[in-house]
Amino acid sequence: MDETQAPRKTRRGIYLLPNLFTTAALFAGFYAVLSATQGRFEAAAIAILSAQFLDGFDGRIARLTNTQSAFGAEYDSLSDMVAFGVAPALVAYHWALGELGKVGWLAAFIFTAAAALRLARFNTQVGTADKRYFQGLASPPAAAIIAMGIWTAQEFGISGQDVSWLAAFLTAGAGLLMVSNFRYFSFKQINLQGRVPFLLAVAMMLGFAVIFIHPPLVLFLMALTYAVSGPVWTLFRLKSNRDRRRREPTA
Repeated sequence: MDETQAPRKTRRGIYLLPNLFTTAALFAGFYAVLSATQGRFEAAAIAILSAQFLDGFDGRIARLTNTQSAFGAEYDSLSDMVAFGVAPALVAYHWALGELGKVGWLAAFIFTAAAALRLARFNTQVGTADKRYFQGLASPPAAAIIAMGIWTAQEFGISGQDVSWLAAFLTAGAGLLMVSNFRYFSFKQINLQGRVPFLLAVAMMLGFAVIFIHPPLVLFLMALTYAVSGPVWTLFRLKSNRDRRRREPTA
C-alpha cells in the first residue's frame, strides 16, 4: 500500500541578529524625537548619528551571516523612515523651524515626504539599478546634514531662532536632493575584506584624526560636501558629454 507523506510546514520566523541592529536604529530615531521635545538637541543629533552607524551594520551582518530576508528588507526601510525621515524633520522643527510658522512645518514635511518617496523608489529599483551609484541623495546623509548642523550650532552656542531660515533651506534642500535624479557614489563596491593599499590605511587613520578634532563640524561638512557632489558631478558629466559631441565629426 502506497503511503503519502504530508508536506512539511515551512518554519516561519525572523533572523534575530540583523533585526536587532535594525531595531536599535529604530529606537535611536525614536529617542531623537523624544530628546528634541525635551530641548536636548545635542542628544537628538547624536541619536540620529548612532542610527546611521547601526543602519550600516544590519545589512552587512545579514550578508555575512547569510540571513537576508524579505522581512528584514521591509523592516529596514520602515526603520529608515523613522530614523532618517521623521526624526530629523521633527528635531529640526523643534529646534528652529517652529519659529517660522507654516513655512517651518512645510519645510519639515518636504523632508519627511521626500524621504518616504526616496525609500519607495529605492525599493522598487533593487536588482535593476547600478549598485555603484544612488539615484538621489540617500536618506542617512540627508539626515546627517540636519543632525550634524544642529549639533554644530549647539557647540558654538547658536540658537535655532537665529538661523531658522537657514535651517528651513537646508531641511527642504536636503529633501529635494533625495528625490532628485542626481547620481551619488554609493561606495558599495569597496571590499572591506580584501587587501587595500597601505596609503589607504594611512588616509583612513588621518581621516579619523580629523574627525576627532571637532566631530560635529567635520561630520557636518562631510555630509554637506557629499550632498553637493551629486549636482557637481552631474553638471561635470553633462559638460563632458557636450564637449565630446562637439569634437565628433558630423555625418
